[in-house]
Order: sequence, then structure tokens, then C-alpha cells
Amino acid sequence: MLQGIWTRGVSLGARPVLANVPRPICFRTLHRSSIPAKTVLSKLPQSTSRIFGTAPGPLNGLLTRSGLWNQGRHLARRPPFDPRFFSANASPAPADLPVLSPPPVAGWLLFSSVLVFAVIVVGGVTRLTESGLSITEWRPITGILPPLSEAQWEDEFTKYKATPEFKLLNHSITLHEFKDIFYMEWGHRILGRVIGVAFVVPLAYFAVRKRLTATLPKQLTGMAILLGLQGALGWYMVKSGLEDSLMDTPGAVPRVSQYRLAAHLGTAFVLYAGMFGSGLAALYDWRYAKTGAWGGLKDGNQWKTALENPLVRRFLRYSKVLTALVFLTALSGAFVAGLDAGLTYNEFPLMGGRLAPPTDELFSRDYAKAPDGSDLWWRNIFENPTTVQFDHRCLALTTYAGTAALFAMTRRPALRAVLPPLARRMAVGVFAMANVQVLLGIATLLYLVPVHLAATHQAGSVMLLTTMVQLLVALRKPGAAARIWRQAAEAARRKP
Repeated sequence: MLQGIWTRGVSLGARPVLANVPRPICFRTLHRSSIPAKTVLSKLPQSTSRIFGTAPGPLNGLLTRSGLWNQGRHLARRPPFDPRFFSANASPAPADLPVLSPPPVAGWLLFSSVLVFAVIVVGGVTRLTESGLSITEWRPITGILPPLSEAQWEDEFTKYKATPEFKLLNHSITLHEFKDIFYMEWGHRILGRVIGVAFVVPLAYFAVRKRLTATLPKQLTGMAILLGLQGALGWYMVKSGLEDSLMDTPGAVPRVSQYRLAAHLGTAFVLYAGMFGSGLAALYDWRYAKTGAWGGLKDGNQWKTALENPLVRRFLRYSKVLTALVFLTALSGAFVAGLDAGLTYNEFPLMGGRLAPPTDELFSRDYAKAPDGSDLWWRNIFENPTTVQFDHRCLALTTYAGTAALFAMTRRPALRAVLPPLARRMAVGVFAMANVQVLLGIATLLYLVPVHLAATHQAGSVMLLTTMVQLLVALRKPGAAARIWRQAAEAARRKP
């Protein structure tokens, strides 16, 4: 009986002694007020009192015994389905809170960034093996399948024979050797298509299911559009190496435009940083909303104090500038790759026995195209292999010095005391990765750009950018939705 009363919203302040006894209709009146238990039981009708043991009979006045009721025990009304008994009601209903991206969204974005990382490395190997010009057409749909018959292979090989690369460099290549470079470029393009599907399809699903934080749909839609443009930009780059005008240019080498290569690589870096940073931010926001942890601190409520500290704000500004420098250094590497500038001055730290090549070599008039020579300086910066390598060296050493300074800043007691633990660890990671990247760059130069070292060096540039993005996200304040969720959770915990 008492069990039936409880399910209808009545709380008895005594230990249960009866169960599965029919509940009389008159007990519904007990839902309306808080009344002394014995007073209520004494007024029950005779027939009902026999059932519940309040009158002589089989139960012999069980409910009215003094040992059952302590002084002041009441029959009190409790709201039906008390939230305290249901874990799902421990915090406000999700419908009352803004959408906060769950961990699957973060996992999808991080996985997408891994795919972009892979396509960057594969693209580097494609360029290093001179495979990028083996496919002479851009067929987004039908190009998914490689040649499946010998006749199809011969057709593709015939198309390649008409390119400047075959006529000037690979005129003795066999069909078997052609298949090797074809599959390299085909794999690069297929991986690009896989990234498109792996990003766009889940994006549509999470958007329809309303699993994306309010700020994410626009950002991710922009990334999806940029991802589509990246494919067109890749073909635009390849097309520059297929132009017949190369045959009429004295000393021309059949390769893609270094400008278009830099644009293609730079776009890939932007996509990678966007996906990786968004995924980390979503993961950290969820962790903060659920556990209160932020920046390596168990008490995430300290984030505002930490980020408003002048020393931390100065450190954050410096980190943003350093991130831009890392990105710029990687772009300069694209110009080095596009011009094969790594094959000149294969020594370090000197260049021809000097810290810098002669001025007339750095700014040669041979690269100026304007009659008055007004384009002398910028054409040498972007088109002269010697100048491009020198610029890359300067940017790389400046970046390394910047990461060393960043690490040294975290060793200062004043900053160390207020900098979040996660940011300190990331700063150490940045400096460690910078050391690895410098060593890879020097080895690549000294050993005349072997494929494995050069590809690893390109992957190292992505990893260095990765550590910088992690550092910036570690110093990011929790998102607005995460803060609201955290406030709601804390309010629910304080509620009696």
C-alpha cells in the first residue's frame, strides 16, 4: 500500500512495512497537504482501518503502534516524479539549453584533419616523385576509376606523351614506369575526394540533427566550400605544368607554377588548421561543460582570471604572431619546392662560403621582365631559386628563435604562476617540434632533397603548425554554449 502511495506522490516519513496492499480512494486527499500521520490514520473509516491495521483485526493496529512513528512524523505531499530520484533530471532539460556539440562532432573534425594531414604528405611525395603531371585531365566523377584495360592505359600514356614533361624530361619512360607515377597522382586525387565525402556528409547529418554549436554551421560550411575550391585549385595548378608555351621558353623546366603550388598548399594548411582547431575547441568545450576542467585546471572557473592577466594576454598575442610566422615559413617552403631551390647551395649554415649570397645574385636582373626593371625585387623574391632558398632559411631561423623565446617566456616565474598548465605543456611541445623541424630541414638540404627526408620535412611543418594551434586553443575561453551548460550544471548541484 505504502509503495502505491509513494508512486502517486505521497511520502511517508517512516520505514516501509507493507507492500502491494490495495490503496483506497480516500488516500488521494493526502496529496493536498502535510498532516500529522496519526491524525490522518485515526480518521479513516472503519472498513478502511481494518485493511491498514489501524483497528483491531488481522493486523491488530499495526500502523498506530508507537514504535512505528517518531515524534513529528508526517504524511507529506511530494511532487510526482521528484527530480532528485531521476539522474536525467539532475540538470535542466537539454531543451532549455543552447546546442553544445557532443564528442562525436569533435571526433569527426579531428578525423577530417588527419585526412587533410595525409593528403598534404601524399601531395608532397607526388611532387617529389614528379608524378603530378601524369594525369592530363580533370574528371571529378569519371576520374575516380583508373584505367582498367590495356587499351585504356595506352590511351592515357598517349595523352601524357603530348605533354612538355614527357618531351623534355621523360621521353624514354616506359608504360610500366608511367603506371607508377600515374597511380601516385591518382591516389592523391582519390584521397582528396575521400576527404570531401568524409567532411560534407557528416556535416549535413550533424546540421540536420542539430548537433552543432551555434557558431559552427557557418564556419564548417565555409570549410566545405573551400574544400570544393581546393580541388579546382589543384587542377589549376596542374594545368600550369601542361601548357605548350613551356616548349618555347629557353631554359624552361616543365613544372607547375610555384605561385599556384603555394596557393594550393596554403589552402590545405588553412583547412587543416580550421578542422583541427574546431575539433579541439569542441572537445574542450564539452569537457568544460561536463567536468568544469579548463586549460589543465580542475577548477575551470579560473579561466576568466587567467585570461585577463596582462602577462597571459601578452603571451597569447605573441603566440598568435608566432603562428602566423610558422604559416608564412611553410608557404615559403612551397616556393622552394616549386622552384627546386633546395638543389642549390646544399650546405649549412653558409651559402657558398658566406652567410648570404652576393647581392647581384640575390637580385639578379635576369628575372626582371619590366623594361624599367621595376619588378626586379619582387620577382627575385618569388622566382629566383637562390633568393627563395635564402628567404626560407631566414624565415625558418626566425621561427626557431621565436619558438625558443616562447619557451623561455614560460620559464619565467611570474608567467609560469598564472599560465594554465596545458598552455605550458604546449609551449614545450612547440619548441621541441621546432628543433625536430630544423634538423629535418638541414638534413634535407645536405642530402640533396631525398624523397623520404623532404616528405618528412613537409610533414614536420604541419606538425609544428599543429602544436601552435593546440597552444592557441589551450588559451581560448570556453564557448558561450559551454559556459551556459556549466552554469546550469553548477546551479543544479547547488539546488537542495
